[in-house]
Amino acid sequence: MHRTAAEGHRVLIIAPYGRDADSVSALLMSHGYDTKICETFNELAPLVDAHAGVILITEEALREDASTLESALTAQPAWSDIPFILLSGRRAGRERPNEAVRRKLPPNATNVVLLERPLSSESLLSTITSAMRARQRQFLMRDQLAELDTQRASLRTLLDNLPVGVVFLDKTGTGLVSNPAFKRFSKSGKSPAFDPTAEHEWLAQDSDGSPLSRNRFPSARALHGEYVTGVEFLYTGLAEGPIWTRISSVPILREDGAIMGAISVVVDINEQKLAQQRLAKAAETLELQVAERTAELEKALSDLRRETAERSRAESALIQAQKMEAVGQLTGGIAHDFNNMLTGVIGAIDLMKRRIASHRLDDLNRFMDAASTSAHRAANLTSRLLAFSRRQSLDSKPTDINALVRSLSDLLHHTVDENISIAIQTNEDVPAAIVDANQLENAILNLAINARDAMPNGGKLTVETAAIDLDATYSRARPGISPGRYVVVAVSDTGVGMTPDVIEKVFDPFFTTKPVGQGTGLGLSMVYGFARQSNGQVRIHSTPGQGTSAKIYLPAADQGAIETTVQHEASPQGTGQPVLLVEDDPSVRLLIGELLSELGYRTIEAPDSDSAIKLLESGRPIDMMISDVGLPGMNGRQLAEVARKHHPKVPILFVTGYAANAAIRAGFLGTNMAMISKPFQIEELAAKIGEMLSQTLR
Repeated sequence: MHRTAAEGHRVLIIAPYGRDADSVSALLMSHGYDTKICETFNELAPLVDAHAGVILITEEALREDASTLESALTAQPAWSDIPFILLSGRRAGRERPNEAVRRKLPPNATNVVLLERPLSSESLLSTITSAMRARQRQFLMRDQLAELDTQRASLRTLLDNLPVGVVFLDKTGTGLVSNPAFKRFSKSGKSPAFDPTAEHEWLAQDSDGSPLSRNRFPSARALHGEYVTGVEFLYTGLAEGPIWTRISSVPILREDGAIMGAISVVVDINEQKLAQQRLAKAAETLELQVAERTAELEKALSDLRRETAERSRAESALIQAQKMEAVGQLTGGIAHDFNNMLTGVIGAIDLMKRRIASHRLDDLNRFMDAASTSAHRAANLTSRLLAFSRRQSLDSKPTDINALVRSLSDLLHHTVDENISIAIQTNEDVPAAIVDANQLENAILNLAINARDAMPNGGKLTVETAAIDLDATYSRARPGISPGRYVVVAVSDTGVGMTPDVIEKVFDPFFTTKPVGQGTGLGLSMVYGFARQSNGQVRIHSTPGQGTSAKIYLPAADQGAIETTVQHEASPQGTGQPVLLVEDDPSVRLLIGELLSELGYRTIEAPDSDSAIKLLESGRPIDMMISDVGLPGMNGRQLAEVARKHHPKVPILFVTGYAANAAIRAGFLGTNMAMISKPFQIEELAAKIGEMLSQTLR
């Protein structure tokens, strides 16, 4: 590698006699060396440069003046020591080279190898190879020294510009290198731990609170192998006054772990300490201000609590007054409507009594029809009240909403005026919904009637269906409805619309925007109560002058719709079958008992559940039981369980006017049980009794 190196690759040869120079040059060139033959030292001297690797001189060349060579060697850098190979001749009687020959070289030619001639080419080549390698190591040393100089300069630049003081100590504590920032605190560059005056200028406290002695200073501890960080000192040796510092010190270790020295760092933290002191003072001031403000706030809070309590009492009184006003409005509306209806019933009955007493029987049907009409209006009113209160008896089951809406087409056309067009839009992807079909029909008709009244000059009525998935975010934003899949029935019109303040009241009972006598104010209340009782919801969106859209949300069913077939059969005549009738109202008990007798059944009456239980336990045969739900003591459903213990297959028909636990029939009725709501028509009751008894006989 030394033969092809960029530097120190040339062998300079000076052998003035014979063919010595040519022979040596030829030998070396044959082994890849770069050679240069010089005739004199004057010719050789300029070639002593970075390319020169070895100088080979024969003894005969030293007879000339070598001062130019000496000057050339003197000009070499300190790291350069060019190897010389001196070839001397053997003289008779001498066994080793003559040292006198060596002394003929310039005194600054110190790296000399003497070889006696004659010698083998192998010995010459080996010596030259060794010398060339030594020369390459000199160049390597030069590069390493240059790198060290660069690092030293970089370190010095770094130290000179560091904002913190740094000192390098040997193992005796003597400062080797320090920067200007450190000399700000120590002109001599000594570490405070080894400065006798340090204990008076560097003030710190030990862990026990006592003054810190010099042998406990960070650099002293670091020279014993400790790593010390962040010891705070108050330095008093500056003309501008004391300043706070923070000193850290770490040991410098050799590879074997022995301590070579230490590095200490001094940081000026005076501004930081002063800021901390200012902050502590500000915190103390703030604490006093907070205490004062807290006292003020506590007083204000106490006043606010007192005012809140007073306001709460006033709000409670206002709410109670509003409740009483609402109850008054509700009861007043009910009383008003019921008085009108009872007037029709009582008046018609009184007139019939007078006509019968005077034997004028030819015009009684007119009064009976009037009484019946008023009674049906009263029944419709109670039905709407129960719907609003969510206490009506619902027969909810999976229902095909699309088929139901389409089946109402003819009825809707007969309900609205001719100047109103009707559009029924059903989405075929709509699943079945869990709902009472009859009550949903009533709700849609109520909404259609409201839409009709909102379009006195004509318009468009749209009934449409859709399916929607409501997530938890929607439920949180609109309380009252659970996340899940819903079927939506929307009834929309292009009528006059409603303002926001009207929309807030539309579900209030007896609230109406129609003229007096044209509405009860219970239509939307019934729709709202029905939707909530069906585990759904109703939403109304309206814009004045553009129209209104009412949407009923009903829970989607997991199964398809259940088809029901209604068979219109004449009420079968009984043959004396025993029927247990349990009813606490004498009038209703009388009516149902007479009906059963008219139909050919034998009635066993009981005014309460206790009497009924005694009859059941007596062992008397019973083909059917008809019971009110709301009995005193044990209710009708509990009585049914007792009846089934004695007559496991007996059909049971419940008659209910209001019962919270019977609101959803699917969860209330058991096997071979049915329900009919008061008030009912005689034909409806007769048909239900005949249907249940005929099923038992099959």
